[in-house]
Amino acid sequence: MQLNISAILTAAGLSKRMGCDKLLLEFNGVTLLQRAVDLLSELSVSEKILITIEERLERLVVPQGIQIIINENPETGHSSSVRLGIETANKFRHISHYLFLVADQPKLTKADIQQIIDAGEINQDKIIYPVINDKPNTPSLFPIKFSDELLKISGDTGGRVIRDLYLKSCLAIPPINPDRFTDINTMEDYNALNDC
Repeated sequence: MQLNISAILTAAGLSKRMGCDKLLLEFNGVTLLQRAVDLLSELSVSEKILITIEERLERLVVPQGIQIIINENPETGHSSSVRLGIETANKFRHISHYLFLVADQPKLTKADIQQIIDAGEINQDKIIYPVINDKPNTPSLFPIKFSDELLKISGDTGGRVIRDLYLKSCLAIPPINPDRFTDINTMEDYNALNDC
């Protein structure tokens, strides 16, 4: 059975560790946020949701087919964006899975995400995520049966809390191209990205 996926791009973080709005930094002339939104638009999924803050919309071109949700309380942490995404997705009756994406993986491609979706189609009851150097990474795919648990998370945490609670329901997959899953958390990460 084909999955009915709601892809949720969480892009409301305040970039406290960076000292600037990292999602508005550029890679090859395009902001990290715009790259993530463009990638979201390419995905073959049932629904596409962008969770962000008002200030970033001025620098963003959002393709048709993406629903924009403003996180009014980004200071409460990543969990607030996760909850907003799920609440929005749950209005679409036929969703079977949530695909959570972040906006600071500028090398990520549609093919990388498709590897996760393909694994989910074979293992529809599993939480699917990439593992790199023995560490869980994103994007992550959650069956809708975990929605109640995901709605309970708080603070600056995401789905990893649920992964830790339900290890037997998890399937970690090694990406074909692990270097493309690199995320940007510090200026050192960003400078290294532009040195590539």
